Amino acid sequence: MFRIGLGCMGMARRNEESSIRTVDVALDHGVRMFNTGEFYNGGESEIVLGNALRRHPRDKYFVSVKFGALPSTTSLYGVDVNPFNVRAHLTYSLGRLGLDYVDLYEPARMDDAYPVEEVIEAVGDLVKEGLVRYVGMTETSAEELRRGNSVCPIKYFEKEYSLLNRQMEAKDLPTCSELGIPAIAYGLLGHGLLTDSFATGERKPHILPFLFREEDMEHNRAIVCQLKEIADGKGCSTSNLAVAWALQRNPDMLAIIGTTHPDHLADSLKALDIVLTDGEMQAISDIFAPGRVRGGVLPTTHYKNGRFTGIG
Repeated sequence: MFRIGLGCMGMARRNEESSIRTVDVALDHGVRMFNTGEFYNGGESEIVLGNALRRHPRDKYFVSVKFGALPSTTSLYGVDVNPFNVRAHLTYSLGRLGLDYVDLYEPARMDDAYPVEEVIEAVGDLVKEGLVRYVGMTETSAEELRRGNSVCPIKYFEKEYSLLNRQMEAKDLPTCSELGIPAIAYGLLGHGLLTDSFATGERKPHILPFLFREEDMEHNRAIVCQLKEIADGKGCSTSNLAVAWALQRNPDMLAIIGTTHPDHLADSLKALDIVLTDGEMQAISDIFAPGRVRGGVLPTTHYKNGRFTGIG
């Protein structure tokens, strides 16, 4: 089973050479899953990833693609998961990737105008045709995951999860366990807060204003410093300890590490070698008990007929 996959959101023409080297390092170290989206950098992520992978045997890698989010030059402005259009989305992705099929295909968000069952059935039809191997779901509720799985077996369920955002533990992870669906976690470094540089104040991470307020940063830094103390005692980085905690707490979970730098990826893979005692696991869990961190949770967004309708 995969434990760490490479997140390809940052891949673009401007960093193509470094991105390709990162893919090579990933494969050399046994990383097999490459997680991208048709909307990442307006499709450039798929192009760069395709250029990197075409030099390797097809059976050596597993490509996961999210579809349906509609990008503009500055942000995402809506979604298109109209079941009638799913085939077109895949056709463009296959062209950019230079592949005959993708391993995992998942709607980036759901649209209240279309029942979950109809969207998943449309992806399932592509599985029957051999254009997709498995169906995935991401950023949906546990109830929607259950509904989708009733139509077509869901291979993976992807959502943000970290010490700073443990919302998945309430309903999502228990549902995944019940249905036998492994979880894919992204955002494991808490948008740059679960790092040595944030704990020491050496570097100010890019803060998304709807996630963290500036006035809460010192409060959160004090909490991360407690994690760094444990990391220092283990002889590892704060970020690798955060990933190791998530993987050890959730044995069926796959962690997505997003980077376009080979050295960063090679260092991140050291998280697989960290073994935490029961006492250390509990201590870390207590430090980041729900409610202690201020902010950090992505709001649930809703769409209808492709348009954003609200949060909550």
